[in-house]
Amino acid sequence: MTDTPEKIRCDACPVMCYIAPGQTGACDRYANEAGRIVRTDPVVMLSHSVEAGGRIVPFAARDWDGTPVPADAFVTGIGSGTTYPDYKPAPFIVASQVQGADMVTVVTEAIFSYCGVKVKIDTDRFLGPEGAVVRVQGEPIGHVTTAEYGSQMLSLGGVHHLTGGTKAEGRVTCAAMLALCNGEAVELAIDGGSTLVVQAGQAPIVDGVRERRMRVGCGSATIGMFAVQWQGLVDEVVVVDDHITGVVSEHQAGKVIGWPPSGIRIKGHRSTPGRYFKVSEPGQGWGGTRLTDPLEILGDWNPKKGARPGLRLLMVSTTGEQYAYYVLDDALRPVPQDLPESLKKSVELIDENCEPSLCTVLFVGGAGGSLRAGVAKNPVRLTQSVQGGVTRLTSGGAETFVWPGGGITFMVDVTRLPKGAFGYVPTPALVAPLEFTLPRADYLAMGGHADSIRTLDQSMAEGGEYPTAARVAPWP
Repeated sequence: MTDTPEKIRCDACPVMCYIAPGQTGACDRYANEAGRIVRTDPVVMLSHSVEAGGRIVPFAARDWDGTPVPADAFVTGIGSGTTYPDYKPAPFIVASQVQGADMVTVVTEAIFSYCGVKVKIDTDRFLGPEGAVVRVQGEPIGHVTTAEYGSQMLSLGGVHHLTGGTKAEGRVTCAAMLALCNGEAVELAIDGGSTLVVQAGQAPIVDGVRERRMRVGCGSATIGMFAVQWQGLVDEVVVVDDHITGVVSEHQAGKVIGWPPSGIRIKGHRSTPGRYFKVSEPGQGWGGTRLTDPLEILGDWNPKKGARPGLRLLMVSTTGEQYAYYVLDDALRPVPQDLPESLKKSVELIDENCEPSLCTVLFVGGAGGSLRAGVAKNPVRLTQSVQGGVTRLTSGGAETFVWPGGGITFMVDVTRLPKGAFGYVPTPALVAPLEFTLPRADYLAMGGHADSIRTLDQSMAEGGEYPTAARVAPWP
């Protein structure tokens, strides 16, 4: 009878996996190596002096051979390990000097059940009604929120999807958020709307078509920017837009430069002069409307207010993708004509002023829970220090925005972090790197774990709870 190698228990997260020798846990982040738990990914240290690539150095191992790292190395939470269970100090509490000041950086990978992603999609298309459910593999993972000036916002994840629904919903939500945070493409389906592919830093793909440009502005803004360009070349310009359609002859910009009235009538809700709401339902057509024929928004022309045969009309969308040129006939009906060369430059100018269409993914995490105990023995003092601006919170070395109010709720642009910065545990929850940096005196005053402060060299020589290697990388 042969002895079977014994499994050992990993306590790096609430799942508490039993891991066989040579195998990894459910999260693929910790492994059983010769009877000890090790972190499978290297700790990432960022350096401004590393120009390209990166290198692996022995780290967090007691047999460290003294391999040097750049003097300006900043230890991130990527690959560092967690504080779970959170009564113990963070994996690395590193002392350093910044411009002559004694500082401390507390480094950890935080387990987030309370987290989500906010996605900004630059598109003029109608993706779905506000509040519509967003799905991946048929499971609900979030919803559509507001439209923000040429971009559609989605709110994905959150504790209710991670833990408040079915197991399948939680697993799919966690996997989708992990992929988005690590810069991978994810296909989303919106109830009553579009199917789209979202990837941080890339153009969205809406119903199989890759977006190229986001709108230059609403129809009113487009009039304000380009009215002077059109003066003398055309008698009326209508910029078709799902939100605010602009009419140059009525608009204040046209009034200021002396644009004469044209007798045009727009079917829509008139706001202020030259600005119309709800000319159409939202859709995939002109300016984010359902229109394939822009003439549908025009009523009868009024000869008493300037309409006349031969009047020249340009209709254009807010991206310049759709445009049409008409001349009124004797019955004051718009007759399509080829766009004159003199107007092509103005349409091209609209296109030129439309910025590239991108997807932006912001990770949002609530770090106001027990992970604070890994930083300070009186956790609320960490919250007060972060909110008061004494402690600087970064994520994988990237700047964060900390929301005012209670707790530590922060947002970070995932493209600012090194690749593969996010992980997961199958509770399900995401794992994100965090670094708290503050003056040493303030750290001690808040009740920090003074006995766990080490220099970088000491940290490398003594190792952490879960031995690992380190990757030195250039600062993103």
